[in-house]
Amino acid sequence: MSRPLSALLAVLALVVATVTPARSARAADTTIPTELAGIDIEERPGALLPQKLRLRDQSGQEVELAKYAAGDKPLVLVLGYFECPMLCSLVLNGVLQAMKESAWTAGQEYRALVVSFDPRDTPEAARKKRANYIEAYGKPVTGDGFDFLVGDEASVRALADAVGFHYRWDETTEQYAHAAGAFVFTPDGRLSRTLYGISFPQKNFGLALREAGSGQVGSAWDRVLLFCFHYDPNARGYVLATRRLMMASGVVTVVLIGLWLIRFWRTERSRTRARVNEAS
Repeated sequence: MSRPLSALLAVLALVVATVTPARSARAADTTIPTELAGIDIEERPGALLPQKLRLRDQSGQEVELAKYAAGDKPLVLVLGYFECPMLCSLVLNGVLQAMKESAWTAGQEYRALVVSFDPRDTPEAARKKRANYIEAYGKPVTGDGFDFLVGDEASVRALADAVGFHYRWDETTEQYAHAAGAFVFTPDGRLSRTLYGISFPQKNFGLALREAGSGQVGSAWDRVLLFCFHYDPNARGYVLATRRLMMASGVVTVVLIGLWLIRFWRTERSRTRARVNEAS
């Protein structure tokens, strides 16, 4: 069997072997603490990043969000606040873990952006938070590959509304009640996928990045993965595209049969010629 054909069969076998049941993904990705009842993320695929919004980065510099929708890199956006006692850290830690496990590097193949929706947070708080996470990331980050921003109430509310992220101030606890998740944008600033929860399996995180890349980044292996998986909004994650895999398997089967027939016909023709030569 030829090497290309063997490689193709190996890819298909690996895809089938590493699939996680959709039911398990649904249970893992949709768990929300009871204190967040009524606070959720509204699915808004295709929503535009409000690129004209002006916020301040960790150095105190005023920046437009358009800065993070320039070039050919997808964007991972996380909304939270820096004094959050628990949930924000869990979400950020989950995203950070997914980033560490990814074969892609922030600043090279994609950007990661953390925006505080608490107008009391300062650029200095953003700088300290970023320094901690950059150190924990453990990979060199170039340029605007992993930034932390703050802004006024109107600006951060406009950003949250644009992506369907709901939050509110709770006077009783004097904390923000908010949902848990991350948003993945295409390089031109369209919302591609929403990832839910505080843990982001590499299958979901990696495929969301590759899909958001829209073919502008990624390898042939990435395209094979995107062919075999599709996003299920009910499961809130990526699941095996059974129909696509069956079609691909059918094509491979036809090719295998064709190769076998060609080899069979050549063998028979050689035997026939040998018998004719012996008879003569």
